[in-house]
Amino acid sequence: MKKPLAALLCFTFSAVVAQAQAARTPLPPQPPSDELAKTRQQYPFADPKLPMEDRITDLLKRMTSDEKVACLGTQTAVYRLGVPNIGSSEGIHGVVQRDPRPNRPPITTTQFPQPPGMGETWDPEMVRAEGGVQGYEARYITQTDQYNRQILMTWGPQSDLMRDPRWGRSEEVYGEDPFFNGTMAVSFIHGLQGDDPKYWQAAALLKHFLANSNENGRSITSSDFDDRLFWEYYSVPFRMGFVDGGAKAVMASYNAWNGTTMAVNPILKSILRDKWGVEILSSDGGAVKLLWDKRHLYADQKAAVVACLKAGINQFLDKWSDETKAALKDGSITEGEIDELLRLKFRTEIRLGLLDPPEMVPYSKIKGGSDAGGEPWNGDKHKEISKKAALESVVLLKNDKDFLPLKKDGIKSIAVIGPLADSVEWDWYGGTPPYKVTPLAGITAAVGPNVKVNYAASELGQAAVQAARKSDVAVVVIGNDPKCGPDMPRDWDDNGTFPCTNPSDGREGRDRERLDTTEEQLVKQVYEVNKKVVVILVSSFPIAINWSQENVPAILHITHSSQDEGTALASVLFGDYNPGGHTVETWPKSLDQLPPMMDYNIRHGKTYMYFNGEPLYPFGFGLSYTTFKYANLRTSTPQVAKSGEVTVSVDVTNTGSRAGDAVVQLYVKHLGSKVERPQKELKGFKRVSVAPGETKTVEIPLKASALAYWDEKTKDFRVEAEQVRLMAGGSSADLPASANLKVQ
Repeated sequence: MKKPLAALLCFTFSAVVAQAQAARTPLPPQPPSDELAKTRQQYPFADPKLPMEDRITDLLKRMTSDEKVACLGTQTAVYRLGVPNIGSSEGIHGVVQRDPRPNRPPITTTQFPQPPGMGETWDPEMVRAEGGVQGYEARYITQTDQYNRQILMTWGPQSDLMRDPRWGRSEEVYGEDPFFNGTMAVSFIHGLQGDDPKYWQAAALLKHFLANSNENGRSITSSDFDDRLFWEYYSVPFRMGFVDGGAKAVMASYNAWNGTTMAVNPILKSILRDKWGVEILSSDGGAVKLLWDKRHLYADQKAAVVACLKAGINQFLDKWSDETKAALKDGSITEGEIDELLRLKFRTEIRLGLLDPPEMVPYSKIKGGSDAGGEPWNGDKHKEISKKAALESVVLLKNDKDFLPLKKDGIKSIAVIGPLADSVEWDWYGGTPPYKVTPLAGITAAVGPNVKVNYAASELGQAAVQAARKSDVAVVVIGNDPKCGPDMPRDWDDNGTFPCTNPSDGREGRDRERLDTTEEQLVKQVYEVNKKVVVILVSSFPIAINWSQENVPAILHITHSSQDEGTALASVLFGDYNPGGHTVETWPKSLDQLPPMMDYNIRHGKTYMYFNGEPLYPFGFGLSYTTFKYANLRTSTPQVAKSGEVTVSVDVTNTGSRAGDAVVQLYVKHLGSKVERPQKELKGFKRVSVAPGETKTVEIPLKASALAYWDEKTKDFRVEAEQVRLMAGGSSADLPASANLKVQ
C-alpha cells in the first residue's frame, strides 16, 4: 500500500494517501505501562483468569460510541480504561521506522534482503529467524519509553505471487510458486509472532488479498480467473499463512476479483473470516475513497464506509470516523455491528498480552532502559542473522570454467565499477539500517591493502574503461533502481506513479515496461578492454541480461536493501563462502515469451508451471563452487491412500572438492489427471550442507492432499486415484532423480 501517516510510516503526496492522512487524529503520547495497568486493574476485562470473550464483552460495554469508532482505525488504545495501543508498522524485510517528523526521529532497525532475496535462500529456518528479529525489534521499540510509539502489528509478510516479472511490486514477494511462498510466509509468521504457547511477540498482517500483481490501473482493474486458480494458486500462500502460520490479520487489495472489488468482496467474510479464522480485515490506504471516486460503486465516502463495515472491514486506512458516526446516527450501521467487528480486533490485544500483568507475558521484558542492554539491532545476534541471510541469498548465475572464486593472492588490482557499486539501495518498504556495507566497501575490506582497488561509478569520461584497463579483473555492479527515480515520495498521480526514469524499473504504483536494462552497455564497454569480468546484478526482479550471460565469465545476483550486501558479495567473490542461493521466479529472455500483463490465467504461459520456451534462468536455478549428484529417489511406500502421507527420499552427493549447500527440490507431475494440471509443481524442498565426497539422504514428507485439485462442481478439493511422477534435483529444469507413486 502507499504509506499513510495513519500508519506512522513513510510520507507521500499522492491524493489517495492524502485521504488516509486526513483520516487520522493522532493519539496523545501513550501513558507509561504501569499507569495504564493501574487504571485497568479495576475492571474485569483486565483479569487474565476470565475467558477471552468474557473479557472483551466487559471491555466493549465500558467503551463509549466514539471510542469504539476510533478503534476502527490503526489505533486500539482507550487510555481512559487503561487499554494500550497495538499500533502498526510496515515490515516485510525489517521494521520500518524511517519517517522523520517533529519529535519522531527515524529509528534504525535490522534490514534484510528484499523478500525475493529472502526467498532465494530457500531456507525457511532462515526466514523464520528474520521474522524473529523483526518481531523482537518491534516489541523492543514499543516497550522502550524513549521511543513512545506502538508498532506491535507489523504489515507483512507480503503473500501475493510473482506471476509476471513486469509487476512493479515483485520486490515485495518471495517468488512465483504458491507452495514456496506459503512455506516462507508461514516461517516468517512463526518467527515474528514467537513460539510462546499463549502470547504473541508481535502480530502479522498479510498483504494484499487477493491477486494483487499489477500496478498500472490497479485502482480500477479486475484480476479475472476461475475458482480453480483461486484455490490452487492465488490464495494458497494466504491460506497457509492463516491456517498453518496462525496469522489473524490481512489487508484487502485495491483490485477487484472477477469484477467484485476486494474491499467489499463477500469472500472476506465467507472464506477469510469463516473458513480461515481471520479476525482483522484491513482496507488499504485510500481504498475506501476509490470505491466511489474511481469505481463509482457508491454515492460517497459514507456509503463506501458502511459497505466496508458490512463486508467485515474493521481496520481503516482511510477516512471513516465521521462517516461511521453519521451512519450510527441514521441507523445504517448499528453499535452491535461495531461491537462484533471490534470483538475480533481485541482478540489480538489479548494475544499480545497488552491487558495482562507484565510478569505473565514473557515478551514484556524486551525493552531498553538503564537496566537493559543496548539496542538489539546493534547487538551481535541480530547482526549475525543479517549477515547469514545476505550470504544465503546470493545466487551464482554463471561461472564459466570456474572463473570464481577469485584468488586474492593471484591479483594485484581489481576494478569495481558501476552505478550500484558504492551504494546500498533502499526500497519503498525498507527502513533505516544501523549500518550498511556497499559492494565497494566489502571488496576493499576483503582484498586488504596489498590489492589496488580502482573504482568508477560510470562510463563518464571513460572512467569505467580506464579502471578496467589497469586492473587484473573487473567487477561490474548493475541492476535496477528500486525507487523508480530520484523523487520517489512525490512521483505519484491519482492512479499510481509517474513512469519510472528507466522503463525497466518498477515499484508500487508502476509496472515495468521492459525486462532488459541499458546498464548492460556498461558491461560491454568494460568487456571490450578486459575479458576478466564479473557481473554483479543487484535487482528486485528478473532482468534479461542476455548479452552478459552469453559473454562474461561469471554472474552473481543479490536483491537490494540488505545492510550486509557488500560483505556477502565479497565473501562469495573470494571464496570465503560458497553460494547456495537459487532463483525464485522464471527469468524470461524477452517480453515475447510472456502473455499480456493483465492475463491472470497463468495456464496461458506464466510461471515455471506453464512457461513456454526456454528461459534465461529457470525457477529454482543456482550454481555452486562445487557440484552435486541427485540419485535413488524412493518413497516409504509405493502407493498412498488419498488421505495418507509418504516420505520421499533422495540421495545427494557432493561430487566436487568444496563443501557447499545443495537445494533439494521435489516436483510432481500428474500422469492420469482428468483435469488440466501444470507441467510440474513444487511440493517440497530442503537446503542442506554437504561435505566433499559426502552423500546425504534428504527426506521430504508428501501428503496426498497436496496433490488435490479444486473441483468446481463439488466446491471442494479432490484427490484423484492416479499415477504421479516424483522428480528431484537442483532446479525445476534439472530433475535427474525420479520415481512413480500410485495414489489410490
